[in-house]
Amino acid sequence: METSSSTLDRFLDPVAECFTAGVAQRIVELPTDPQSVERLQQLREKANFGTLSDDERAEYEEFIEAMDLVAILKAKAKAVLDKQS
Repeated sequence: METSSSTLDRFLDPVAECFTAGVAQRIVELPTDPQSVERLQQLREKANFGTLSDDERAEYEEFIEAMDLVAILKAKAKAVLDKQS
């Protein structure tokens, strides 16, 4: 059985192969939106206290999935840069 990370790799590896050094560097340096960070902190605190509504839980899960995807893209971009150095 294939893991979700290998499935995601199958989709993202061809994308990473398109990265130039400049694009990879920009992806590695992508900042996090301050408003998103603040909202995520609010949701994390509510999750820790068990007070998330269903809508907030869905929003929190969406944040986590998005952050995971960006982290994977940044790792792939860094790998491109490492290969080129």
